[in-house]
Amino acid sequence: MKSWKLTGFIATIVITLSIPVYYLKMERSLTGQYPMTGEPAAAFVGSQKCMDCHKKAYDKWQNSHHDRAMEVADEHTVLGDFNGVVFEIHGITSRFYRKDDKFFVHTQGPGGKMGEFEITHTFGWYPLQQYLVPFPGGRLQCLPIAWDTKGKIWYHLYPKKPLDPKDWLYWTNAGQNWNGMCAECHSTNLKKNYDLKTDTYQTTWSDIDVGCEACHGPGSRHMEWAQMPDMARPRVENYALAVKTSSIKSRELVELCAPCHSRRAALGDYTHAEPDLLDSLLPRLLTEEIYFADGQILDEVYVYGSFTQSKMYHRDVRCNDCHDAHSVKLLKEGNDLCLQCHRANEYDTGEHHFHKKKGQKGEPIRSAAGAVLFGVGTGAECVQCHMPGRNYMKIDYRPDHSFRIPRPDLSVKISTPDACLRCHVDKTSKWSDETIAKWYGPGRRRHYGTIIDAGRKRQPAARKELIRLAVDPLYPVIVQSTALALLTNYPGEDSARAMELALMDDEALIRRTALESIHPSDQSKLDKLIAPLLYDPVKAVRMEAARLLAGEPSKHLDADQQKVFQAALKEFETSMGYSADFAFARYNLGNLYATLNRPDEAVENYRAAIKIDNLFYPAKVNLAMLYNQRDENDKAEVLLREVTAEHPQMYTIAYSLGLLLSEMKKYDQAAVYMEKASKGMPEHARVHYNLGLLLQYLQQYADAEAAMLKALKLDTDNMDYLYALADHYLKKGELQKAQSIAEQMVAKHPDQRIGHEILELIKSNLPKKRS
Repeated sequence: MKSWKLTGFIATIVITLSIPVYYLKMERSLTGQYPMTGEPAAAFVGSQKCMDCHKKAYDKWQNSHHDRAMEVADEHTVLGDFNGVVFEIHGITSRFYRKDDKFFVHTQGPGGKMGEFEITHTFGWYPLQQYLVPFPGGRLQCLPIAWDTKGKIWYHLYPKKPLDPKDWLYWTNAGQNWNGMCAECHSTNLKKNYDLKTDTYQTTWSDIDVGCEACHGPGSRHMEWAQMPDMARPRVENYALAVKTSSIKSRELVELCAPCHSRRAALGDYTHAEPDLLDSLLPRLLTEEIYFADGQILDEVYVYGSFTQSKMYHRDVRCNDCHDAHSVKLLKEGNDLCLQCHRANEYDTGEHHFHKKKGQKGEPIRSAAGAVLFGVGTGAECVQCHMPGRNYMKIDYRPDHSFRIPRPDLSVKISTPDACLRCHVDKTSKWSDETIAKWYGPGRRRHYGTIIDAGRKRQPAARKELIRLAVDPLYPVIVQSTALALLTNYPGEDSARAMELALMDDEALIRRTALESIHPSDQSKLDKLIAPLLYDPVKAVRMEAARLLAGEPSKHLDADQQKVFQAALKEFETSMGYSADFAFARYNLGNLYATLNRPDEAVENYRAAIKIDNLFYPAKVNLAMLYNQRDENDKAEVLLREVTAEHPQMYTIAYSLGLLLSEMKKYDQAAVYMEKASKGMPEHARVHYNLGLLLQYLQQYADAEAAMLKALKLDTDNMDYLYALADHYLKKGELQKAQSIAEQMVAKHPDQRIGHEILELIKSNLPKKRS
């Protein structure tokens, strides 16, 4: 990395050169995606066509998790008990039964009303099986009562409390909709076909399950080639298969699995022709809702985001080093799987893991009631310490694929999961840390988890560490990107430089995150910084660049840039239209149309987002801002109050509500939210400044002075803050304090007359000294 002093110069050179380079990359990638003129596109032929030539692989695949991912409900595929069985929860009695050859459930449906629903499809098979119910508009909805395959009982996926029928997660609503939430990863060649205007689906697939072509791509050309006589077959690239799966780099293979095995936002139907992973999806970062601060799994993240944090990923270990590509089973059992690479005489020993092996004498770990939780030898298994997992959907245990060294010291400091306590349920993380120190010594390496934790909490000291993390290529890409995203809470020249540098990074996820995070203080820099990324070879990057340049900034683009901008903006609209059955996409469309000065379309999309998910607060906030611009402040107030009530820790929203209430002349109420915001965002000088002005108006002079001083301390040269404080002291008659501030105004802003005038006014009113 170059010195920060050279950053501006280097940025200018790279941005200048990046236009033709990115342009050529994009042209090359586009020509590689499609057949030559006149050549028909490869078509999907179905897994059955693969069986004759690839029987060994086909036999492994049969009855695998991929094969059983989704099936038509019949007596062979349905595992649950439909013999008139009754299941009761939350005061609701559901009954599962058969009529003729069909399967039914009588349960609570739309609006909370009881009704009979036919089950047409099964979804998964182990450790649980879910069931799909058809609804109007082409929808399939996932029943919230699932079958525990191992325990052979019905159970509810949300047992804690009954969901309101209006809740996004209620089973007949969007959160449990198969078409948008699940389908693309349980069937092959899935085309969602959502119609935004009619709010209906015409979803199709070529194979109902995850078949051969889900990974290998459409197979018609390969089949035509394979059916030729041996001597007549031409030499073709990759046996005429659409997707190369062998003799590829480890990253390329991992990214073949990532379109399904990742927490992500889809940018369109997966076509198997995308040159880069971010042409088809946008992976989620290490956000607070789905990951612990150290990157351990919290919510369902489906492996990719965890695995890319691991040393294994960075040492070129790939999915099929552990899993058979066709059966999806592990290649070996127990520690033998790990000993393919790790030396047994070093790692599979008591000197390394300090636990008894199976067969050795010892006592199992028991519950308080005496039940055996973990047998003797469990602690000697590599996965117990290095892949601690969590249960999802109540009974589906999924190990964490970040393959980390246990760090109970982090558990003590930042409340992350402690691998030791999964077995040692009667102990504490302090005990774990002391035990680890006794075994391996007291030394601990620095971990990015402490930095991310501090950044999430907006601790002032996190700024420098986040910047260091964001620009250090030795850290995983997802970690660097997360640090960039957190830097949005730390505005300033240093964080802006880090983001500008990230715009030129080789990694698409870093470039994309930098685009989302950057907010130049000088808006005239926006087009210069972002316009080159309109030529980015990766779809997720260039369409985000177009989104940022939409509206006023696009007017500064030249003719060639305008052409590329319009194409990239169309990509953005199309991608959001594809996901318009989700609140986030309608929200993004609302933002776009608000920027393009199409307010009616913006309001329509914000309202649609809220209708899809009433708890999706970003749409409420931006709709409130739009209402404010349209002088509909009563509507804006209702929305912002809803959000602050639902999310009391969102201090930026409290600040917005405070400003709105001030505009509506509800000053006492405004002060309550302003004070809350100032405590929650201590680094934001403007918040303290506005609070100071408000408190001054309310004649709470001491508190007003304290707030203004905080603002000035954070930004010592800001003329607004200096003037406000000088004016405050003048109004209170504290002329000597006012003089001190006025002198700073003159010294720091000698060209502005206001400082000189205030100083002259003060001097004319100060009592003259006697000679």
